[in-house]
Amino acid sequence: MWRRVRGLARAELTLLGRNRGALFTALVMPLALPFSIRPALDRLDLAKEGLSVGTTLLTAAIGFSFLFAVYTSLVGAYVARREELVLKRLRTGELSDPEILAGTALPAVVTGLAQAVVLCAGCAALLHTGAPRAPYLLVPGLLAGLVISAALAALTASFTRTVESAQVTALPLVFVSMAGSGITVPTEVMGDRFASVCRLLPLSPAILLVRAGWTGRLSAFETLGALVTALVWTIVAVFAVRRWFRWEPRR
Repeated sequence: MWRRVRGLARAELTLLGRNRGALFTALVMPLALPFSIRPALDRLDLAKEGLSVGTTLLTAAIGFSFLFAVYTSLVGAYVARREELVLKRLRTGELSDPEILAGTALPAVVTGLAQAVVLCAGCAALLHTGAPRAPYLLVPGLLAGLVISAALAALTASFTRTVESAQVTALPLVFVSMAGSGITVPTEVMGDRFASVCRLLPLSPAILLVRAGWTGRLSAFETLGALVTALVWTIVAVFAVRRWFRWEPRR
C-alpha cells in the first residue's frame, strides 16, 4: 500500500513543481501574510492572555500554511486531476479510493508540515518564541490541522466545476478561518460568547492547540474540547468525502 501511495505522491509532487501559481501560493503566502497582521496585533493586549507577538505570529503563519499550502492547493489539485480524467484512470488500477486521495494529498501535507517546522525554528531565532512549553499539545494540533485541511479540500473539490473556479470555492473557508479560527486574531482576546462559537469552526481546535503548545496555557477541559471538536470535524469531513466526492468530470 505505502509503495503505491508513495509512487502517486511522487508524481503529484512533480506536477506541483510545474505549476508556478500553486507553488507560489503554497510556499510564499504562509510566510508573507503574517507580517500583514503585525500592526493589528500591536493594538491588542496579548500579555493579558499570556500571549506574545512572536507566538501569535508563529501560530498565524502555521494557520496560513494549513489554508494555502494544504487546503487551497489541494482543492485545485483534486479538481485538475478529476477534469483531466486522471482520477478515473487511477481507479481502474490497483489503487483504492483512499490511496488515491491520500497519494494526491501527500505532497501538500508534507509541504505544510515542513513549513511548520521551518517556521518554528525561524520564529524561535528571530522572534524569540523559545521552545514550546507543551509539545504534547503542539503535535496533535499540527496533525489535526493538516488532516482536516486535506479532508475539507477533497470535499470542496466535490462541488467545484473547474480549476479556475477552485480559487473561488475555496475562499469561504479561507475567509471564515482567517477571521474566526484564531489565525489573525487569537480567540483568547475575543468576547467569551463570540469565542465559544468561533472555536467550533473546522480549524479552530488545531490553531488553539498549536498556540497552547507554546504558551502551555490550556486547561484539561479546554484541551479535551479542542481534541473532540477536531475529531468530530475529521469524521464529518471524511464521511462527506466518501459520500459526495466526484471521480469523473462535472459536465
